[in-house]
Amino acid sequence: MKLIILDRDGVINFDSEHFIKSPEEWKPIPGSLEAIARLNQAGYRVVLATNQSGIGRGLFDMATLNAIHDKMHKALAQVGGRIDALFFCPHTADSRCDCRKPKPGMFEEISRRFSVDLTGVPAVGDSLRDLQAAAAIGALPILVRTGKGEKTLEAGSLPEGTLVFTDLADAVRHLTISIA
Repeated sequence: MKLIILDRDGVINFDSEHFIKSPEEWKPIPGSLEAIARLNQAGYRVVLATNQSGIGRGLFDMATLNAIHDKMHKALAQVGGRIDALFFCPHTADSRCDCRKPKPGMFEEISRRFSVDLTGVPAVGDSLRDLQAAAAIGALPILVRTGKGEKTLEAGSLPEGTLVFTDLADAVRHLTISIA
């Protein structure tokens, strides 16, 4: 089974320093939905792993998060794409949970649920914590320059072996060409 793990905000959709708090605020980055459809067509199972501390902060509730994800799923379906599973951490940065990236808890749960070793599995993110969570479990960290990606790249200290691409569409072109 081919698997890929994607962060949401800054990778699939535009991010906001004020959080994505409603379906109206969720806007896909050009080419990202088509990139996911291309992954599906190439036989990848596409899994999301996203920190959603806005829940823990009281900025939105589960019904709103579900509505945001419903909008994303419908937009993907319109271009022939799908997300196979969605994992999220609702906790704030000061919580001691194991699921909030950069900790690898969400990745460990993905590994258990899909009964797969994540060594070498591509994991795409725009922040250092995304890359650190991927590296901690042996996945292949991939940085996109969208969202916080440019600042993450400028800050340096990327995990060893991190690949860097302009956006999700660019990363997917590389992945689907290199496995063809």
